[in-house]
Amino acid sequence: MSIERDHPKLGGEHRLSIARITAWLGRQAELALAESDLSLPQYRVLSLLADGIALPSSMADSLDVRRPSITAVVDGLVARGFVVREHDAEDRRKVTHSITKEGRRLLHAADHAVEDRLSAIAGTLADEDLVAGAIDGLARWGPALVEWRNLKRHQPVTS
Repeated sequence: MSIERDHPKLGGEHRLSIARITAWLGRQAELALAESDLSLPQYRVLSLLADGIALPSSMADSLDVRRPSITAVVDGLVARGFVVREHDAEDRRKVTHSITKEGRRLLHAADHAVEDRLSAIAGTLADEDLVAGAIDGLARWGPALVEWRNLKRHQPVTS
């Protein structure tokens, strides 16, 4: 099964590709996060830490980025008091991270800011069924993304 390039339910002059819609939604999320003084990468890292992913290599894998990118983002969050970096007592090379109470509060506020912005955008639709469908459609991506992440974690590493 594949995504139709031009979704028929959008119709007429409002027909946009799923790729463009996704990009627009990402930008709306960035704008909402800016209200919380967070970048999208910082938000993604705080989300992973809240989910219990604490090792830089695991975070990098989950976010499909290189480890140095994670380090730069985490450095900023540590400096602001939203993340704590800890070295393993037995192996100082091993570093873990945890989200602070302040980081959890910021993440919670950022979650609400993004949800409120997307709800407001969906709320511009004239039909309540379309509003509910837009929000429900976004929520349905959650299980697919979690499953995608899980599959990637269990793929054999190739050289």
